[in-house]
Amino acid sequence: MKRFGDPKVAAVFKAYAPDVRARLMALRETVLDVAAATPGVGPLTETLKWGQPSYLTQETGSGTTIRIDRVKGEKGGFAMYFHCRSGLVGQFRELYPDTFAYDGKRAIKFGPDERLSLRELRHCIGLALTHHLRAK
Repeated sequence: MKRFGDPKVAAVFKAYAPDVRARLMALRETVLDVAAATPGVGPLTETLKWGQPSYLTQETGSGTTIRIDRVKGEKGGFAMYFHCRSGLVGQFRELYPDTFAYDGKRAIKFGPDERLSLRELRHCIGLALTHHLRAK
């Protein structure tokens, strides 16, 4: 597990209920792993945006921000959020219509006991982290 570089991000993770924290830590690790394995992405900046752990391709500008957080009002639910104007969630929905639950144009949602489809999720993360490279 990669250590937190920003104590504010660490504090947000620490404040989550243990079950949600574990699931969000797994999402965090997946985002960091995909970034490290994807050419052109470079190191991610981990910070808070709107109080949510966020992952930016600040150094290379290769992709759009990915945010992760619990889903308010859904006990144990959590999600991965993308910029709503990027079109990414629509693309994910076309690629994986029955694999994930979606929240409009902005998120992939997960239930508390849901088994993550890692191959497909890694693909979606990779598309987000290289979004600007493909747009050029």
